[in-house]
Amino acid sequence: MPITQTHELHKRRFGRNVGVALSLVGFAAIVFGLTVAKIREGASMEAFDHQPRISITPPVESKP
Repeated sequence: MPITQTHELHKRRFGRNVGVALSLVGFAAIVFGLTVAKIREGASMEAFDHQPRISITPPVESKP
């Protein structure tokens, strides 16, 4: 004997589940978008590794 009627509680849970699923998909899309944006700008990105880098040190002026 199959169940033919769904209870009102199941309808509310389904609505909440859809809301949570959409929120998770939205969050994943934001994280993916930020990742893609950082990768595209990767040429100018340098990690902080506690080492002096020539690219960020000010040039030394020679005195005459």
